[in-house]
Amino acid sequence: MGDIESTEFNLAGGGGAGRERPVDPGPLEAERAAEVTLRPKSLDEFIGQPKVRGQLDLILSGARRRGVTPDHILLSGPPGLGKTTMAMIIAQELGTSLRMTSGPALERAGDLAAMLSNLMEGDVLFIDEIHRIARPAEEMLYMAMEDFRIDVIVGKGPGATSIPLEIPPFTLAAATTRSGMLTGPLRDRFGYTAQMEYYEVEDLTEVVTRAAGILGVAIDPDAAVEIASRSRGTPRIANRLLRRVRDFAEVHGSGVIDLGAARAALIVFDVDEMGLDRLDRAVLDALIRGHGGGPVGVGSLALAVGEDPGTVEEVCEPYLVRAGMVARTARGRVATATAWRHLGLEPPEGAPGLF
Repeated sequence: MGDIESTEFNLAGGGGAGRERPVDPGPLEAERAAEVTLRPKSLDEFIGQPKVRGQLDLILSGARRRGVTPDHILLSGPPGLGKTTMAMIIAQELGTSLRMTSGPALERAGDLAAMLSNLMEGDVLFIDEIHRIARPAEEMLYMAMEDFRIDVIVGKGPGATSIPLEIPPFTLAAATTRSGMLTGPLRDRFGYTAQMEYYEVEDLTEVVTRAAGILGVAIDPDAAVEIASRSRGTPRIANRLLRRVRDFAEVHGSGVIDLGAARAALIVFDVDEMGLDRLDRAVLDALIRGHGGGPVGVGSLALAVGEDPGTVEEVCEPYLVRAGMVARTARGRVATATAWRHLGLEPPEGAPGLF
């Protein structure tokens, strides 16, 4: 692997790696091709996020009318909601090429300079997880975003010279799952910030139905709703569960996904009616049965379930908090009444959410 991890796309692409959990919102290495196939290619095809789509349509249409490059765009939100797909659509709508890289790949200013110098006028540069970009590269990005030029340092020590390098006007489309970690100067240079929200079941049902049509598998409406309701508000998870249910229907059924096949398949893959998988339930079990409902630190929970604390905190905990099953307090994590009942237990007096 080289210093810069990047790819050039015209219509589709993307990537990433994640753990083999069916409800992990992160992309899985083995499923890149399938995700590319299922990605919408235009704003009209994109399901959900109506506010973001409407605002982006205005920005892109206005730029096309004036014959200029659009303002830089920041796509913010949890993983799996379509930030990379939206960046691809931006390039498609503008009729330009898309260059892709990630924040961790830009370790030095020279990495970014090499990428910027290869841009053509009007290109879209997509930087995923931009909050993880190295500080030297970030400082170079300031000038590139604002003045469309960079200063390349040649030599070292007293003999070093700065050579200004003009770069063609471009649009930076950056994605972040942690907008709070962006520095103020970088955040202020984006002309538009799109906040991607979790999906409602109705929108996810449409996502599942569309994906089933692309995959060439028949699916009953009730089965599509069942898969959507267990997808944690995330299209990437919905598409992944659909593929696993399709496998089950082809191996153990007629190939048609009906409600019975969907429920049976999701039992096989340990995804319950709330969208929790084995690890999520193990965390709740450790919190409730092992520590009496808390409060308990994330390190102790991770030790109890045999996982890395980062996995518990970044992969499991966000959904458990959003689902109202875990509350964060100054003393640690506490199980709510909803969590107790989900495990079939009676919540004690004083449990959060008990009225």
